[in-house]
Amino acid sequence: MVVKPVLYYSPRSAPCRAVLLTAGAIGVELDLQLMNLKDGDHLKPDFLRLNPLHTIPVLDDNGTVVTDSHVICAYLVDTYSPDNSLYPKDEVKRREIQTRLYYDASHLFPRLRVMVEPVIYFGAKDIEDFKVEYMQMAYDGLDKTISQYMCGGLMTIADLCALASVTSAEIFAPVDGNRFPNLAAWLRRLRLLPYYRVNNQVGVESFGNFVKERLEANRRAPEKLDCK
Repeated sequence: MVVKPVLYYSPRSAPCRAVLLTAGAIGVELDLQLMNLKDGDHLKPDFLRLNPLHTIPVLDDNGTVVTDSHVICAYLVDTYSPDNSLYPKDEVKRREIQTRLYYDASHLFPRLRVMVEPVIYFGAKDIEDFKVEYMQMAYDGLDKTISQYMCGGLMTIADLCALASVTSAEIFAPVDGNRFPNLAAWLRRLRLLPYYRVNNQVGVESFGNFVKERLEANRRAPEKLDCK
């Protein structure tokens, strides 16, 4: 009996959705194990044995444990669709893809976190304008690299990882088509993927609603008095 790779994930998480998109692209069925971070699922001993960093997503492929969404996406293609142009064997092309993956890891996703984590964890009542602009500065880098896709004329895992981040971020930092025409066209193109909605859009909507609900709750909360 074939045992499906197990993915520990949350659909609200952009990195988790990058993995879902990659699995959708290559037709790999995953055993999805939903993680409730609010309940501390990521801090339970069984999960910490898989990933002491207690982050998601985590893939357990019959004992081969892979952490970090970018690495998981590369692993899935290498293992289940090794000749796929999503992550080609050519080393020059791989370095280009890896450069774009690092851009997602070091610019796109961190700036998304800068916008939303104060709302989720620290009671922030607004997402400040400078955080929105900071996110849009990262869009500018993408806009300048995209031709049809991020690495030329073929879609790669870099596109799928960035897609998950940008579609989450644009809820609060809109993508202006006049300012970022290549990025806007790229988004329209990728939203047509047959596996896009189930593997990304549903989670994006859940994420957006969650943050908006937190914003409203934070705004209703009474101000804490400084009793010093």
